[in-house]
Amino acid sequence: MLTVLAPGPFTTVQDEGRPGWASIGVTRSGAADRTAAALANRLVGNDAAAAVLEATAGGLRVRAGRTLLVALTGAPAPVLVDERPAPFAAPLTLRPGQVLQLGVPPVGLRSYLAVRGGIDVPPVLGSRSTDTLSGLGPAPLRAGDELPVGTLAGAEPFVDVAPVRAPSSSPVLHVLPGPRRDRLVPAAWVALTGSTWTVTADSDRVGLRLAGPRLERAGTGELPSEGLVPGAIQVPPDGAPVLFLADHPVTGGYPVLAVVTTADLPAAAQLRPGDRLRVRA
Repeated sequence: MLTVLAPGPFTTVQDEGRPGWASIGVTRSGAADRTAAALANRLVGNDAAAAVLEATAGGLRVRAGRTLLVALTGAPAPVLVDERPAPFAAPLTLRPGQVLQLGVPPVGLRSYLAVRGGIDVPPVLGSRSTDTLSGLGPAPLRAGDELPVGTLAGAEPFVDVAPVRAPSSSPVLHVLPGPRRDRLVPAAWVALTGSTWTVTADSDRVGLRLAGPRLERAGTGELPSEGLVPGAIQVPPDGAPVLFLADHPVTGGYPVLAVVTTADLPAAAQLRPGDRLRVRA
C-alpha cells in the first residue's frame, strides 16, 4: 500500500493507455511521456503494462505501507526519503512508514514514480490510466488516497542507475506534413517550421497551445470532423496552433497542418508554460 500525503499540483495514475476504443470516442490516454514511464517500470522490474504515478510539476509526497522498491524518472526533481536526499532514475527501497517527497523539477514538467508490482487501481476498458478529457479511469490523486500495489513484476532488476538526459526546455520537434496542409496558405508551413513557438498557460495533457505567428487559412469553410492522432498540430480559426498530447480528442474539424513524429512526443510532453520550441520538417 502507498498512501498519498500530498499530490502536488496534479498527479494521476497512468499506464500504456487504452488503445482500440476510438470508434466509441475514447482516446488512448496513458503516460504523456511514455519513454520515461517505461524506464521507471524497467528500473523496478515491472511488466510494461504496470501502472505508475505521473506527477506534474513535482510536489508529490507518499508514505510506504510496507517495504517497496520504487524508481523516479522523467522531469528530474530533488528526491527526499524521510528528509534525506535520495537518487533519481535509480531503484530505491522504501521501508515501512518511510515518506518519499518529490521536489519541483528545474526543467521538464512530468515525473514518473514506479512501484514494483505496479499501482493496482481497478482498470477501465483495459487500462488504469486517468483520461482527463473523458473522465475515465481513477480520479486525480488527493491527500489521503491509499493506492494498492499489484503483482505485475518480473525478474528482479539489476540496473543501479539510468544515466538519462534531462528534458530540454527548448527542443526541436520533427514533423511530417499533415493531411490538411492544403487548407492553409503556403506561408503557414513556412511559419510553422521556421519560427520559435512558446507554450502558453492554456496547456495540459490534452495538448499544448502555442504562441507565435498567426497561421492563415486558405479559405473560410470548415471541415467535417475527422480522426486525430497524438502529435497532430491543429490550427483553429484564430491561427494559434494546438499540439495534441495523450488525452487528445479522437476527432476534430480544424485542419491538421503537421504531425509530430512519435519519437519526439516525449519531449513535447515535458514542455511547461513559457518553454520555447522549434519545429522542423
